[in-house]
Amino acid sequence: MKKRLLGKSGLEVSELGLGCMGLSYGYGPATEKHEAIKLIRAAFERGVTFFDTAEAYGPFTSEELLGEALAPIRDQVVIATKFGFRDGVASKGEDSRPERIRAVAEAALKRLRTGHIDLFYQHRVDASVPVEDVAGAVKDLIQQGKVRHFGMSEAGAQSIRRAHAVQKVTALQSEYSMWWREPETEILPLLEELGIGFVPFSPLGRGFLTGAINAGTSFDKNDFRNSVPRFSEQNRKDNQEFVQVLSRFAARKGATPAQIALAWLLAQKPWIVPIPGTTKLHRLEENVGAAAVELSADDLREIGTALATLTVHGDRYPPQLLARVGR
Repeated sequence: MKKRLLGKSGLEVSELGLGCMGLSYGYGPATEKHEAIKLIRAAFERGVTFFDTAEAYGPFTSEELLGEALAPIRDQVVIATKFGFRDGVASKGEDSRPERIRAVAEAALKRLRTGHIDLFYQHRVDASVPVEDVAGAVKDLIQQGKVRHFGMSEAGAQSIRRAHAVQKVTALQSEYSMWWREPETEILPLLEELGIGFVPFSPLGRGFLTGAINAGTSFDKNDFRNSVPRFSEQNRKDNQEFVQVLSRFAARKGATPAQIALAWLLAQKPWIVPIPGTTKLHRLEENVGAAAVELSADDLREIGTALATLTVHGDRYPPQLLARVGR
């Protein structure tokens, strides 16, 4: 797999990373530990060197899992994790006080079995803490050698610019895919201006763009998607148009819908690195295969024209979580 630089930071990663949230959190029961470690190591064997986690995934179990899985190859991979929720629990609300950031870093270093965190994201902007203080706290950790790079997640343009003035932001992680293109309006131009890399999570629309989800799909009772308006039964039915467009194009290219969706993201900017997550080896192999799918300028124009005729049905978060993004 080829490598990419996240903006102008010098941080080099595989052009596709692995989002590890779903192995421990968010989509139903956690994957059995042995199987999860096997999947993470299989990703590395297939060229993935960029692994994403957070203290809130579990909480804490995802970092522990990743630390154990990557310990034998720690010097060959880039690990990203996140701070920003009270006690590491997302439902308790944001907490990016500098003393909390320092405590999270120390705990994460132990769970990840490492001497440094390659990329340390603020998980969500905390309206009660000036973003300059957040950036300053991470800057101190960088100067101490405990963190290498600073990132932000789902932050708005003003917060990114203010933080970047204190400590250069290496990467922004936010949702971006064929059915959530809002970042193209203001965020992508800003990132290009400042030399910040972009790490799209949910690049396959939380699984929807694979074609494996339809109006009749039933999710585990603990699956986050049960609360997402976009995944209501009616919206799953109405949003099938996206899958139909992808499926038609994939058939012509000898690829799968998921591979076209990921290849499309890779083609948007050379500093974009999607992090699809999965719990299944065959899906991992499918996702990794997207790196070999070439989309020409004509292909991209055709896809763009088709997407412009479609309407996305349903919000990407329930109201209480929508309030946390874009600050």
